[in-house]
Amino acid sequence: MDQLSAQDAQYVYMEDADVVANITGGYICDQSSAPGGVVRFRKIVERIEERLSASPIFRRKLLRVPMDLDHPYWVNDPHFDIMNHVHHARLPKPADWRQFCIHFARYHSRPLNMGRPLWDIYIVEGLDNLDGVPKGSFAILSKVHHSAVDGTSGLQMLGALMDVTPDGPPAFKYPKLRKRRSDPKIGDVMRRATFNNMRSPVRVANALRKASPQIAQGLANARKARKMYKSGGNVPDTPFNGRVSPQKVFDATEFSMSDIKRIRTAYPEAKVNDIVLSTVSGGVAKYLKAKDALPKQSLVAMAPINARPAGKSGKAGSGNNITAMTVKLHTGIAHPVERLKAIVLSTRKTKAAKEGVNARLLTDLTKQAPAAMMALSSRFIVQSMAERAPMNNLIVSNVPGPQAPLYFCGAKMLTMYGMAPLGGGMGLFITTPSYNGKIAFCVTSTGEIMPDTPFFMECLRGAFDELKKAAETRLGVFAAKPAKSKTKQKKKKERDKQPSVNGSGATAEAN
Repeated sequence: MDQLSAQDAQYVYMEDADVVANITGGYICDQSSAPGGVVRFRKIVERIEERLSASPIFRRKLLRVPMDLDHPYWVNDPHFDIMNHVHHARLPKPADWRQFCIHFARYHSRPLNMGRPLWDIYIVEGLDNLDGVPKGSFAILSKVHHSAVDGTSGLQMLGALMDVTPDGPPAFKYPKLRKRRSDPKIGDVMRRATFNNMRSPVRVANALRKASPQIAQGLANARKARKMYKSGGNVPDTPFNGRVSPQKVFDATEFSMSDIKRIRTAYPEAKVNDIVLSTVSGGVAKYLKAKDALPKQSLVAMAPINARPAGKSGKAGSGNNITAMTVKLHTGIAHPVERLKAIVLSTRKTKAAKEGVNARLLTDLTKQAPAAMMALSSRFIVQSMAERAPMNNLIVSNVPGPQAPLYFCGAKMLTMYGMAPLGGGMGLFITTPSYNGKIAFCVTSTGEIMPDTPFFMECLRGAFDELKKAAETRLGVFAAKPAKSKTKQKKKKERDKQPSVNGSGATAEAN
């Protein structure tokens, strides 16, 4: 029986009227590369239907256990109809970028039908006034419930539909699906729920016993955290930490991966994720400063981390396998280079220190908790977070994507965007998917928290340009330095080889 893990089940339990656990991708495609230069909706439906067997996600739905006495199960949908999952629309006039953002956000905000397989695809035509996009292009808006995928498995699901050339083959092939046993009967589910709940106290006790050294360390670090709180080291309150509303907003801006590489060349100690965090930090600081809302304390970001193991077991799969770290963004540092250096140090320390009860340990403990307790606690946490001191100010998720072009029904995919779930008191989520030489900074928020997303995009572009300019200046200085002649270098090496002698006749090296 395919039962949801504790981590997957949390996304089912967290949903309410304001919070939807959808992961939504937006992919703009140029149909001029397709045979005949046209992709018909009928052809799109046929293509998706051909690839349904590529992933178990497409045909299975949730079976909720009565009273949430145990985590839900995945079962086949006996009434599956692809036309319940593939839809068609046209962007209204003026069919520009602002209309696309509105359409994208409204689509993301609608909850999925929990009685059907948890995915949905919208084909949007009429993208005729988007800068840099050929007329006649269309968008694929793909929505999947977070209980079924995380960022990595979501890209794998996309790859099952896309091709590496206009004629194929698929960009991602799932391993051959194992033969499924018959779906569980409700009686079997209830018997298993009874057994799992009876052994939960024992499992929790065993997990706590094994984790006791880490818990002890966590308590010690908690005492340090309280001291930091009293001295002003806590997470500041920001406009991003307000209560989220049902209607979300979207916007995005793109940068070149070649520019990212130039910045890395100038500052080799910085990784792509550090540059992403530094850009977000600079953009957020500019945005809040313009509103006279930038706190003196540094904003703190949560950064999800892919926890899939390397090797065959980590190459494919549905569901979630993620942990997370919190990072100071050093929003009080105005200089882009100094801010980048501070973030590099913060990310290294955060990964190395393993302060407190780490996310993996918490995941292990939640695996042992009774499902009913998790269902109640998930709802309580979502409802109460907006009224409590924030644990972090925003979420930044960097999801590396394919760096070669992909095709859908022969149409070349031009761009990749994403929207992610917002939680109680957590009203800003920035995803940065990369694709074919570009990286997109995509914002999910609400109209009440961020009513002016175009201005925030300007702030992000300004922060990135400052960092890029500083890198170009540094590289220019390196290039301007005259190279030492080979003769001078040879003489210097010979001098270095000669041991220096001190007054007593002994070499300095001997001392």
